[in-house]
Amino acid sequence: MTPVIQINPAHPEAQLIEQAGAIIRDGGLVAFPTETVYGLGADAMNEQAVARIFVAKGRPADNPLIVHVSHRRMLDQVAEGISEQAEALIERYWPGPLTLVLKRRPEVAASVSAGLPTVAVRMPNNAVALALIRAARTAIAAPSANRSGRPSPTTAAHVLADLDGRIEMILDGGATNIGIESTVLDVTSRVPMILRPGWVTEAQIAAITGAVARAASSEALQRSPGTRYRHYSPRARVVLVEHGSPAPLEAICKEHLKSATVGFIGHTPLAITNANFQAMILQADAAAYAGNIYAALREMDERGATVIIIEGISDAGAGAAVMDRLRRAASEIIGA
Repeated sequence: MTPVIQINPAHPEAQLIEQAGAIIRDGGLVAFPTETVYGLGADAMNEQAVARIFVAKGRPADNPLIVHVSHRRMLDQVAEGISEQAEALIERYWPGPLTLVLKRRPEVAASVSAGLPTVAVRMPNNAVALALIRAARTAIAAPSANRSGRPSPTTAAHVLADLDGRIEMILDGGATNIGIESTVLDVTSRVPMILRPGWVTEAQIAAITGAVARAASSEALQRSPGTRYRHYSPRARVVLVEHGSPAPLEAICKEHLKSATVGFIGHTPLAITNANFQAMILQADAAAYAGNIYAALREMDERGATVIIIEGISDAGAGAAVMDRLRRAASEIIGA
């Protein structure tokens, strides 16, 4: 069984961090908390170690990883040709939930970038994550610490449920703060391009860079993790009802109850009394959804739901990131 090590999220114990750092240096895998979701870390410069991430997760080899650094100087070890725009974004949003796609240095394991000439890099805003990178004395490649396609983990228990026996250690620093993955922004061209929406919004980026583009082509999207495959999905079938859809939530749930055990996740209380119906009511804002949606999907699986109906929220601001994840998790979208 993979050991789960309790660690102080604000002041991580040096001995525990050094133990985890030694595992990374030796080519092992350590799951650790960030402010977004838990990451599954390996030495970004070690091709064999990075290959183990793909095996542990069951991740397609053409899905790139994000490299995590602990300070600005470390960025120069993994990327080059960093523009003034990129520097301005780093100054404002690092450490934080913004990943920048840059030109990759050859020292970085090629599989980190799925063979592409670019590399996605961020500096996490989490004391445990930063201490681990420093202790490992190397940049750490880390996708979300879950089996590929499953909802991303926001607690150490989620990591253990997916990866027990597949990795050397899990650092338990409590629940993550934000709950969804970082924004991924390609800054290799004059106009920055959002490859994956996240907690740093398009408006916030544009306030620094001016014009911002959104990726639409598969060629652009392949430079980012989490954009070309179905992700974030529980075992149950997911039906997403878009914000503003005229479709009646209660009627949709009752129709599915004729043949399924239904879990409902949303912000509208429903007057349904049925032994095969369970509901989780959230506040109707991006922060509440981001902080709870992955855990809610996993909990509905555990409760035995065979269909999960999710009430969407507005795409405004950070809601765009939440809805991006829900659309990727959904088998059916109503009101699109």
